[in-house]
Amino acid sequence: MKKEDVKGVIQKRGIKRIKLATTDIDGILRGKYVSMEKFFSILENGLGFCDVIFGWDSKDELYAKDSITGWRDAYPDALGQIDISTFREIPLEENTALFMVDFEKGGKHKDVCPRTLLKKVIEQGKELGLDFFAAAEFEFFLFNETPKSIREKNYKDLETFTPGMFGYSILRNSVHSDFYHDLLELCEKMDMPLEGIHTETGPGVIEAAINYSDLLSAADRAVLFKTFTKVLAQQNGLMATFMAKWSEKYPGQSGHLHISAKDKDGNSVFYDKNSEDTISNEMRWFIGGQQKLMPEILAMVAQTCNSYTRLIPGFWAPTQATWGLDNRTCALRAITSSPKSQRVEYRVSAADINPYIALSAAVGSGIWGIKNKIEPTEPIKGNAYEVSLPGDFSFPGTLGEAAKRLKNSKAAREIFGDRFVEHYAMTREWEESEQLKAITDWQLSRYFEII
Repeated sequence: MKKEDVKGVIQKRGIKRIKLATTDIDGILRGKYVSMEKFFSILENGLGFCDVIFGWDSKDELYAKDSITGWRDAYPDALGQIDISTFREIPLEENTALFMVDFEKGGKHKDVCPRTLLKKVIEQGKELGLDFFAAAEFEFFLFNETPKSIREKNYKDLETFTPGMFGYSILRNSVHSDFYHDLLELCEKMDMPLEGIHTETGPGVIEAAINYSDLLSAADRAVLFKTFTKVLAQQNGLMATFMAKWSEKYPGQSGHLHISAKDKDGNSVFYDKNSEDTISNEMRWFIGGQQKLMPEILAMVAQTCNSYTRLIPGFWAPTQATWGLDNRTCALRAITSSPKSQRVEYRVSAADINPYIALSAAVGSGIWGIKNKIEPTEPIKGNAYEVSLPGDFSFPGTLGEAAKRLKNSKAAREIFGDRFVEHYAMTREWEESEQLKAITDWQLSRYFEII
């Protein structure tokens, strides 16, 4: 769609309101309504967003350290640009059009804007003559709760949407077909169609796989899916969580990323019918780069303190930078069969990801691998939890350790830029420092009386 066509489409469809949205560092969708008059005036030249959106955490707490933004600079506006290609109608009786905003022309802010970061990685691929495609699949838990009730209960004794462990249940998705159908319809209307949805193992947990698309669209779809699944749930008296792990009783919630590549003629770059397992040199090097850099850039993928509670043996999440052929115990699962479906599944990521930053990490490290012809280890056969790789492939154990690894990574600075690495690492160090202030229930029950 061209800018001059936007007004006609909006008028033809009877749209009354405009909503603009972007993500902060944590991947939370932030934005506002603007009037129709305002929208058309900023369509060409952009709009100002207070740059605090890059200077606070998920609880709106300001980072203690000035970085890209802070008290030192008095929180000025950052210049945002509306991406008209992201036009969507919100069908939930809002009569509203939604557009994504990024900061590609926003001076220093372009270096830390998650969506603009992904554009930078996309350009690195194009320099090699490659276009990347991706799809996210998310697991999320549903609860018969409200934002008010979970706080009144202090997040304890929450009632799940359905009881018991019942993966791939036809019974559950038939009994609750209204919610499934509403979600499928919402995703279709908002251009984030699902190729599949089913119950997972755990009470009230659902897994949804979004259709694949070009890299930037895939990230947009993932961000919107997370947000509007929550919207739909709350409108129905439910709550959805995309935490990496909300209970020690159940496996964590994944946010796996499926990644493929094509050349300028539209041919699969990863498929080679004459090679072993049909894996091309480019696919092998792509995996090699992902594997080598995964421990260094893990903070970009496992972005919360909670993320690291998921990365333990035997709970369907990887514990080292491993890879294998169709092996779900590995961090990287090579899926080989045909040019159309040849891809890499990036399994270390959880549902709590910022999709722009996680895809930047997953694809940027792979592109780096192709550029430098990085060879991976031998693929792991069988249970990867029983294999011990050299220490360089071990994951940092905490978010703080991961932030330090990222800050010290020369490759990360080469791929993502010094300004992003410094700012993002600082935000993750802040996140861990906030956790260290907390007195947990575990600490109270363990130490209150006995110590």
